[in-house]
Amino acid sequence: GGPFMAEDRNMAVVTCSAPVNIAVIKYWGKRDEEAILPINSSLSVTLHQDQLKTTTTVAVSRDFKEDRIWLNGTEDNITHPRLQTCLREIRRLARKRRNSGDENCNTFPTVSYKVHICSANNFPTAAGLASSAAGYACLVYALAKLYGLEGELSEIARQGSGSACRSMYGGFVQWVMGEKTDGSDSIAQQIKPESHWPELRVLILVVSAERKPVGSTTGMQTSVKTSPLLKHRAEKIVPERMKEMTEAIQCRDFESFAQITMKESNQFHATCLDTFPPIFYLNNISRRIINLVHKYNSHHGETRVAYTFDAGPNAVIYTLHQHVEEFVEVVKHFFPPEENGGHIRYGRPRYPPPPLVLPPQPSRPCP
Repeated sequence: GGPFMAEDRNMAVVTCSAPVNIAVIKYWGKRDEEAILPINSSLSVTLHQDQLKTTTTVAVSRDFKEDRIWLNGTEDNITHPRLQTCLREIRRLARKRRNSGDENCNTFPTVSYKVHICSANNFPTAAGLASSAAGYACLVYALAKLYGLEGELSEIARQGSGSACRSMYGGFVQWVMGEKTDGSDSIAQQIKPESHWPELRVLILVVSAERKPVGSTTGMQTSVKTSPLLKHRAEKIVPERMKEMTEAIQCRDFESFAQITMKESNQFHATCLDTFPPIFYLNNISRRIINLVHKYNSHHGETRVAYTFDAGPNAVIYTLHQHVEEFVEVVKHFFPPEENGGHIRYGRPRYPPPPLVLPPQPSRPCP
């Protein structure tokens, strides 16, 4: 729905929620730090919002003295450069629209009003569960709704957090790296909606909710500077894999989808190891999960489950609905869940609350 306008027309409020996306073809490395342009294209699956989402409310009012932001209830730094970029870009578009003499503009708030932003995740923020992706997708979408903006928003979300552009759509989404230096063609596109592969399921094994040892931004910079493997990967390997993965998704070929996903995850972590000094995102539990998945698949003589890990130790498992129950039992057998007041027990992964089954996400964040 459109913005909720208060009686005196001095305040407008929009609330929006946006989903997390989990990359199966990884984005790691920028060719332009400022504009957030990647060294390779990437591809992800958007998760359902029931389990993992960011909810953001934006309000503008004549009475607000300055822009402010709260994250999970605590006031945060509004001067963060990427946050400022998103605000600036949205306001620029809103001004441009207003100056074009668009009649509808009068129903939307004035661009000069200050904005208050409240954002909350229903999962740990810096644990490597793509919180910045959902967060920036949500912020950009909510602000656009507030000012009545249409059009290519993934380009703005990208400038907040690279992978955020992929959270602007549901289902299977590619982030096209683009050619242009201004970034206007570095955008997200939906390959298939979530309804395309209804049997696909995602399980998240929360190994640790701690902040990750090396933030993605710094990690990427060091990798781009020092890893020859990363360069080879971006130029030679990813373009081919993007084609194969798109085909696997279009044909709902789980075997290929799963194998590329695992190889991609392994290669991404290999580039982290190839970075100098090396970066370690996986821990012993992560490695045990990798082992378990391969043993499970070879036990069945077919690829039934796939793992992928981002910049953190938590495992994301892709499988089909008919294998969920058995695999969850296997995981519980090897990693018995221990009740510990909701805290992470070291040496054991904690399970997300049931249901563990996450159907893929309906298209678009819902205002």
